[in-house]
Amino acid sequence: MSQKELAVIGTGMMGQAILSGLIQKEVFSPASIVVSDPDGQKTGRLQSDWGVSVADSNPDAVAGAKIVLLAVKPQFLKSVMRVLKGKLSPESLLISIITGVSVETLRDGLEHDAIIRVMPNTPAQTGDGISGWYAAAEVTIQQKEQAAKILSALGPAVLFEKESDLDIVTAVSGSGPAYVFLFIEAMVDAGVQMGLSRAVAQELVVQTVKGSAAYLEKRAAHPAVLRNEVTSPGGTTAEALFFLEQGGLRSTVARAMWACYERSVALGEGQSHRKGPVS
Repeated sequence: MSQKELAVIGTGMMGQAILSGLIQKEVFSPASIVVSDPDGQKTGRLQSDWGVSVADSNPDAVAGAKIVLLAVKPQFLKSVMRVLKGKLSPESLLISIITGVSVETLRDGLEHDAIIRVMPNTPAQTGDGISGWYAAAEVTIQQKEQAAKILSALGPAVLFEKESDLDIVTAVSGSGPAYVFLFIEAMVDAGVQMGLSRAVAQELVVQTVKGSAAYLEKRAAHPAVLRNEVTSPGGTTAEALFFLEQGGLRSTVARAMWACYERSVALGEGQSHRKGPVS
């Protein structure tokens, strides 16, 4: 690939995860990637470890780049857009992974039309993530193909026709790993309380979660079918499930996801205030 195929603005955790996936799967050569971030230590490590180039400034990074990945934290977006406004080539594709920031906001702030929004999740760091994405009307078929190739380095990707659906994606898969980690943590802590070492309890729980997800995927059955298969009448699993249902697991998960969704919508509308706990 020619020089400067991809410019990456922001090198936080998710930006680095995407970079890692793209380089490991040889979607881009390191020589064709330029990164920009005010944290010189981060960019220095990326240059040393992966062989990417480092730009002196954001405008220098995007100059001539075919694809620009915007991966800055939301609180820094206004200042980044201020210096990049009108600086992207009209032929460039902008890919944003910033939660809650609409295509319209990016279009107005950057004076650029070819924009794709992506909601990835943290397992993208190992190529096991899943992303939801939306493309503005100005994005060409070729640019969509480029985006799909980029996202494939992170795991499966689902293209949505409505931008508003990305708020739902945020609640389901974007924040989803945190729900799973909390459930794993609770199971591990219970195992330790019962007498297992933490290392053994975590090994048992992690493999159980991983194996259950793989089994569900291979069987392609409704989760309730598989749950019923391991639940004998009056048995140990039935007793555990009774307490989970009695504790309101389903409704608590649903309320939590709705709260996440509503927060994502509020961020997109520029509302900085937080609501109280969901009743």
